[in-house]
Amino acid sequence: MTFSELIDRVGNKGPFQFLNVVLLGLPVFGIANHNLLQIFTASTPQHHCRPPPNSSAGPWVLPMGLNGKPETCLRFVYPPNASLPNDTQGATEPCLDGWAYVSTRDSIVTEWDLVCNSNKLKEMAQSVFMAGILIGGILLGDLSDRFGRKPILTCCYLLLAASGSGAAFSPTFTSYMVFRFLCGFSISGITLSTVILSVEWMSTQLRAITSTTLGYFYTIGQFILPGLAYAIPRWRWLQLTVSIPFFAFFLMSWWVPESLRWMILSGKSSKALKVLRQVATFNGRKEEGEKLSVEELELNMQKEIALAKVKYSKVVLFRTPILRRVTFCLSLAWFATGFAYYSLAMGVEDFGVNLYVLQLIFGGVDIPAKLITLASLSYLGRHYTQSITLLLAGGSILALLFVPLDLGTLRTVLAVFGKGCLSSSFSCLFLYTSELYPTVIRQTGMGVSNMWTRVGSMTAPLVKITGEVQPFIPNVIFGTTALLGGSAALFLPETLNRPLPDTIEDLESWSVSCLWPHQCSSLGKQV
Repeated sequence: MTFSELIDRVGNKGPFQFLNVVLLGLPVFGIANHNLLQIFTASTPQHHCRPPPNSSAGPWVLPMGLNGKPETCLRFVYPPNASLPNDTQGATEPCLDGWAYVSTRDSIVTEWDLVCNSNKLKEMAQSVFMAGILIGGILLGDLSDRFGRKPILTCCYLLLAASGSGAAFSPTFTSYMVFRFLCGFSISGITLSTVILSVEWMSTQLRAITSTTLGYFYTIGQFILPGLAYAIPRWRWLQLTVSIPFFAFFLMSWWVPESLRWMILSGKSSKALKVLRQVATFNGRKEEGEKLSVEELELNMQKEIALAKVKYSKVVLFRTPILRRVTFCLSLAWFATGFAYYSLAMGVEDFGVNLYVLQLIFGGVDIPAKLITLASLSYLGRHYTQSITLLLAGGSILALLFVPLDLGTLRTVLAVFGKGCLSSSFSCLFLYTSELYPTVIRQTGMGVSNMWTRVGSMTAPLVKITGEVQPFIPNVIFGTTALLGGSAALFLPETLNRPLPDTIEDLESWSVSCLWPHQCSSLGKQV
């Protein structure tokens, strides 16, 4: 009896599976809020230099820039109507007395003056948040293999609640970045554990639906965020509002069961049997649960238990040709997706459309995108779906280079389409990665893959700064990278309708003879 057959005996699509997905999905609302929070808490309103404190009571005229608009970072040294020599009449200076902001809302930009020479600090804050997710992916993957998925999930809920609340009370920009780093760190642990704990209890046929359902929780979170931001004009209160619910999620996590596969492979068969019987009872199959025994579990899983005693390092991801191909192609696809996604998601201000409306549209596009992705995953397959979404996203980003800035509607349509494709890419990648890596190195593989998407999302804000040199440079880099990621996905083997591989040998047995991905797909249908 395989692990999948074991789950079938206690019910693989009953009330327990529904409740488990809901308990794991509700916190995903908040993950979306935290990931995109700086769109609103770091928005940059119109601003100009404050006049000198000793200036006259009349209006202080601002110098005009080359674009015909008032300068935001310079002011006249003297009033233009002052009786001065000609060589000092138009002299300008930086904003020595700070800035005046034309807005009824505040943000970290207005509080700590992250404009002009300090505007790069705004992008740096987002990169620090993504760096936390990166470091969390590296460290928490190994810790969850050692201590279990559930303890890491529970601790990360509590850490996100505490660090998110701490960011709301930050007295300085430095302390704010420290708390945001911890927020990112905890989000990484939540993401990794959520995917594994939700998919493991599902049948092979329902894995794609489960992955897409969790994606819709994230989509709904994107709808919630602009509404909260519109209703709460103060950034500190908004930060606190999206963080407090994680204290409740911390308490709710006690009802989420530990990974059954992890318990059996870690020598906790008695505890695994107890959980299985509880699930069987919940699903109305109490008699089937009572028939199970510790000896039966260990007998049927003895191969996996023996393999679990062998410790694998990250080096194993490059041991065989198929693992090298899978790791390289997945890493490039994850990097490209995170890199391009956050270039669009965090660049909402750049399109000149109402911030709240555009964020609603950005969230709304995920609904049809994920439905199309679900159909494509189930019928077209994983690797073609993955490739198409990234190729289309890269094409839409590059198309922005040829659309004039005054055609704001067309630029917005291209950005929304690209963002929808990248959301689909994320949905596909979470499922695809968990299906490609064998059980013995699945958490390691997921951790390394997530590391690359966080490297991409951490790098994206820094690449946007290159726009100060030439405005077209960021989109060229973002679009080209997405095209490379889509091309790499074509070389991944297909996993449609195949059971999860438990060992490296399982992966090689159906993929080592495939020279091209479509041959792997054909092989899968024959098995």
